[in-house]
Amino acid sequence: MDCSNSIETCESPYQILLIAASLIPIYHYLLGFLFIFLVFLYNFFEIHILRDLLTGFRGQPVSLTFNSCSEVYQDVVSKCRILHGRYLATPWLSSPHFQTSFLSFFGRPPAFHYRRQLFHTPDGGTMALDWLVNSDDASFEVKDVITKHDKTPIVIVIPGLTSDSSSAYIKHFAFKVAKCGWNVVVTNHRGLGGISITSDCFYNAGWTEDIRKIIDHLHYQYPEAPLFVVGTSIGANILVKYLGEDGINTPVAGAAAVCSPWDLLICDRFINRRMVQKFYDKALIMGLKGYAQLHQLVLSRLADWEGILKVTCILFLISSYPHLHRANKNIVLATTQHGGHLAFYEGITAKSIWWVRAVHEFFSVLQTSSLIHRKKEAEIQVPHSISPQESSIDQAPHVNITEDGMVTAMGNEQTNVEDAHDEPIGQNEVGVDKISETHRGDQVTGERTHLTDDPPQPQGRDANDINIPVRTYMDRLSRHSRKSIWLLAYIAIITTWPLVGPALSLLFKKRIRNALPAVLKRK
Repeated sequence: MDCSNSIETCESPYQILLIAASLIPIYHYLLGFLFIFLVFLYNFFEIHILRDLLTGFRGQPVSLTFNSCSEVYQDVVSKCRILHGRYLATPWLSSPHFQTSFLSFFGRPPAFHYRRQLFHTPDGGTMALDWLVNSDDASFEVKDVITKHDKTPIVIVIPGLTSDSSSAYIKHFAFKVAKCGWNVVVTNHRGLGGISITSDCFYNAGWTEDIRKIIDHLHYQYPEAPLFVVGTSIGANILVKYLGEDGINTPVAGAAAVCSPWDLLICDRFINRRMVQKFYDKALIMGLKGYAQLHQLVLSRLADWEGILKVTCILFLISSYPHLHRANKNIVLATTQHGGHLAFYEGITAKSIWWVRAVHEFFSVLQTSSLIHRKKEAEIQVPHSISPQESSIDQAPHVNITEDGMVTAMGNEQTNVEDAHDEPIGQNEVGVDKISETHRGDQVTGERTHLTDDPPQPQGRDANDINIPVRTYMDRLSRHSRKSIWLLAYIAIITTWPLVGPALSLLFKKRIRNALPAVLKRK
């Protein structure tokens, strides 16, 4: 009765709303705010548990993109059951961000041992090649010694940015492949895996010369063993760029690029688009700063240390997308709707990673296909030359840091693989968890030894032979740069139009109204 009288005496509708709002219990407001907050978190972290529930936890089908005339698809991918199936993420990790975080902080990698081989590059650099030799699981044990005429396939793994052989996703894949009897070797980037920087050269996302030297060396050492290569993240960009540069001249029998940043310029813009994605940008920066601080003595000798800490780089020069095209018959693209960056956990216990099983099945089917036999016949008819082709614009990762923090690259002359030898390395803070104490060959000393069966040295090149491909890549780069600029402009217009569109419409309406004669305005 009092409420009705008070409402009747109120003249303002806002006062009536306030009175009505005051009658709602406080816990109803708390429940409402909690619901809104949960909806915000659900969208912010891109959780898809409700969608999985509505589909009966069947997962989403894998999307395959390929050329209709692709022999790789017809002879290999069409027989891969996993690529033609569905991917269902672990229910309690039903978010790409949950998956990526879980991989970074937990990972659940299997336990096994590496045998380390030090690979010395012609410029004096040192890289660690870690061979999986045995596991704590007694179900398998890989041969400690590989003979020259061994025909067992060798899988080469290229880690991502600041990752090495101790990374969880690397161990998941290496364990899965080695369990089937194949040989697995992880190529740690310069300055990673517990190895110090021994030259003025560093690695970057487009530096393909290191992996080219390693692949050529392994092919020379084990000519009868098929070589398969897996690149992850930045390592995938390096792999695809290398394959595009060498083409049919590569001795690689099959390759898989996982979570590749095809266009680093677009990826750089995308990773700074939303708040949750900026966390990844900060994480990458922290990783690179940790890498720089680990080798501060070398870096501070080459450039100003403060400039290194605020360093930036030109990304489009080292992207792999200029070496790809949609009509390529040798490429099959597999994409999933869900999953994190290199983290595709599946199963209720999250012990398995989907892409690990998919790549392993792809290599297994490829190994038994007719394409492998045709590859071997082609190598017999046209022997592979150890001397690799000239790289593209970013010929060498010699770092030159200017005062404003910009990184530029300087080229060097092409030379061949100098030497590689085995050395036992003990456990260290930044290396792998456990290194086998066994090694083959003669006793290792502190001096560098040369292999007795070094590949033939390449002949000298004319300056025009180097300038012509550089000019070709410059022309191609300029074309692709224009495409990237238009694509970025299109993305900017689409993403900002909901805000800019109404403002422009209102502005033009006012200008048109002011420009009309007074008579038309009255009408």
